Amino acid sequence: MEVVVLGAGSLGSLVGGLLAREHRVTLVGREPHVSAVEREGLQVVGEVEREENPRATSDGTGLSGDLAVVTVKAFDTREAARTLATGEFEAVLSLQNGMGNEELLADALDSTILAGTASYGAVLREPGLVECTGVGEVVIGPPDGGGSSVAEGVGEAFREAGVDCTVSERMPERIWEKLAVNAAINPVTALSGAENGAVVDGPLAPVSRAAARETARVARDSGVDLPEERTLDALSRVARDTARNTSSMAQDVEKGQRTEIDAINGYVVDRANGPVPVNETLAALVRGWERQKGVR
Repeated sequence: MEVVVLGAGSLGSLVGGLLAREHRVTLVGREPHVSAVEREGLQVVGEVEREENPRATSDGTGLSGDLAVVTVKAFDTREAARTLATGEFEAVLSLQNGMGNEELLADALDSTILAGTASYGAVLREPGLVECTGVGEVVIGPPDGGGSSVAEGVGEAFREAGVDCTVSERMPERIWEKLAVNAAINPVTALSGAENGAVVDGPLAPVSRAAARETARVARDSGVDLPEERTLDALSRVARDTARNTSSMAQDVEKGQRTEIDAINGYVVDRANGPVPVNETLAALVRGWERQKGVR
């Protein structure tokens, strides 16, 4: 399969590196990372160890393939869609944080749009070197639910490369569950400087659990079956499995970069029909940090 990964940062580079074992992969990212990959290949270390030689470029225009995997930050999705529209792809899979990404892609592209979640942990340590900090799974399917032969084909391609991949007919529930987990972990760890495991017990746990409960309630109000108990179990499981990981939002804060708060807690606030005070507070605090740093 011909695969283009648009947004080859931490997760994108890891996913691209895993797929490159069996498929022809092009990473679209930033310098100096792409030049290092072009010269010396991509090195994956940590929970997965391998060296691959995907193509790499900083210019994603005019590319075509069987599949485009989008891993850019949520606030860059609109620009990513415009870039992909200059090429041709049978399917476009969003493996991004937050909500609303699939709608933006669908508005700009004629390709089959797939939603996905990825529970792998990844950190881009240096140009050409990505660390897998935790092995997880990839779940994909149509954004609105139901079956899809295209999704089945993409799932098989992931499994051929050794990636644990499930094709789900219940992606709305999967996406909202992921949103609840992200809303509970990302801003709390970003603001506290803690690793993911800190939200399981101790002073951060009540805040995280409240954010997850609010998100699950908004999901149910939106017509998505996401029970509170299931949501809290998912939060506990993910936090324990990634206990020593630094969340993507915490990495953004460490680097002084813009976060995805608008597409995570901000999305919950925007969709809520009732009060969601914890999500409102977390969103306000992170946005305040962004404004103070001049990255908003």
